[in-house]
Amino acid sequence: MPPTPTPTPTSTSTSTSTSTSTDPTMEAIGQAVTEGRAGDVASARRKLLALWSTIGVTGDPLHRCTLAHYLADLCADPAQALAWDVRALDAADSVTQQRVQEHDTRLRIAGFYPSLHLNLADGYRRLASFEAAARHIAAAEEHAPHLPPDAYGDLLRTAIEQVAEAIGRRDTAERTQPDPSARH
Repeated sequence: MPPTPTPTPTSTSTSTSTSTSTDPTMEAIGQAVTEGRAGDVASARRKLLALWSTIGVTGDPLHRCTLAHYLADLCADPAQALAWDVRALDAADSVTQQRVQEHDTRLRIAGFYPSLHLNLADGYRRLASFEAAARHIAAAEEHAPHLPPDAYGDLLRTAIEQVAEAIGRRDTAERTQPDPSARH
């Protein structure tokens, strides 16, 4: 999972981002994510939903992608999480590399896709939509070479393998994860 305080679907550093400008929306998303990880999921969800209302469905795609990605983490219902995961992927398709670089010079939009497709694959699997799950796990595998050669990349590569195996077994059980902040 990307670290806070600058959450993005593929940030790999635990330090403050190498941002070229201050982005109050990304900071607000980061604060809500931190609050949710600290245990106040309801408050974090409310804050992210309020931000979503402000951003809107045509707002900055980096904001929409990041917010939807993290809001999915706060949904106990796999169908609700899946809806946010779909929004995150849709927004990612509109994010330019230039916009990502404006936010954090270490990030590449291509690195977002393994995580986004993995989350979709896992969501569809949980809902027993195995054909859709298989399509998204294949996409996650296709994009996996864009993952960094670090602990975050290893975490995602392992999760891709585990979800692929679960899809093959037609297993709909919730996956256990190493820690609560490890969702991809």
